[in-house]
Amino acid sequence: MLIDLSELFFIKGKAKEYTVPLELEIFCDGMNDYKVADRELVRLVITNQGDRVFAVTGETRLSLWIPCARCLEPVKVPFLLEFDQELDLNLTDEARMADLNEQFYLNGCSLDIDQLVSSELMLNLPMRVLCSDNCKGICNRCGTNLNRGACDCAGKSLDPRMSVIQDIFKQLKEV
Repeated sequence: MLIDLSELFFIKGKAKEYTVPLELEIFCDGMNDYKVADRELVRLVITNQGDRVFAVTGETRLSLWIPCARCLEPVKVPFLLEFDQELDLNLTDEARMADLNEQFYLNGCSLDIDQLVSSELMLNLPMRVLCSDNCKGICNRCGTNLNRGACDCAGKSLDPRMSVIQDIFKQLKEV
């Protein structure tokens, strides 16, 4: 969804409220794609501060399906995103990059809401998501989800070529 900022250009101090739908269905953080589970309308207030500078404030709520770090089951993670940005339309792309303020959500005189939300999501993503604190994860041999039941991998013998390494581990445990 694009919002045209040109209608606010001419009157300093003019503010306009927007309530727009979020069209984002899949969020990509550069390595992983996360499906959007729930989303609410994006509420924004854009204020002309004069000289082609705009203040953008607002908020939205959404949830993403993120895999558990241990068992890889999808977990619904809620987010409350609050926006408080200053958009300077006078800056060139090179000046924005020099300030480390790359505003991918600003394209000419248009504000891309999906890109704005994606930018805020990138800053708010958790480092690690667990389905529960006592998640058992998956078996490192067969891939069985240990939360659903045990596997019989523990009783199986190892490759005989690995027995030397197993003996080294046993010696280290004795020390």
